[in-house]
Amino acid sequence: MSQSLLRAGALSLALAFAALASATAAAPVPAAVPPRTGPTVKIDNFVFGPAALTVTVGTTVTWINQDDIPHTVVAGDKSFKSKVLDTDERFSFTFTRPGEYDYFCSLHPHMVGKVIVKAG
Repeated sequence: MSQSLLRAGALSLALAFAALASATAAAPVPAAVPPRTGPTVKIDNFVFGPAALTVTVGTTVTWINQDDIPHTVVAGDKSFKSKVLDTDERFSFTFTRPGEYDYFCSLHPHMVGKVIVKAG
């Protein structure tokens, strides 16, 4: 085989891979439920406030630790769990299914709250 034929084959292969990569990268990925920025729950003085919150499917709830000590946000059914949140740190979760989600602070289990998610 001649050098020019090998080069042409290599160039064609490189162009095919580049076209495939750009087509794959450009393809949008549809979201099942588009997230909606929503309410915040403040963590302060060993209390989640508000203690109960009602939202619709697709809503993102954000917890903000405004206390002087660390806290966590953990769902009773384990559907979400934050890392340990220091002062002013945040944790967000998007609710994609209707239901009632009880949660608590794993460091201070007497701290409890609930998110009620209604169908859109």
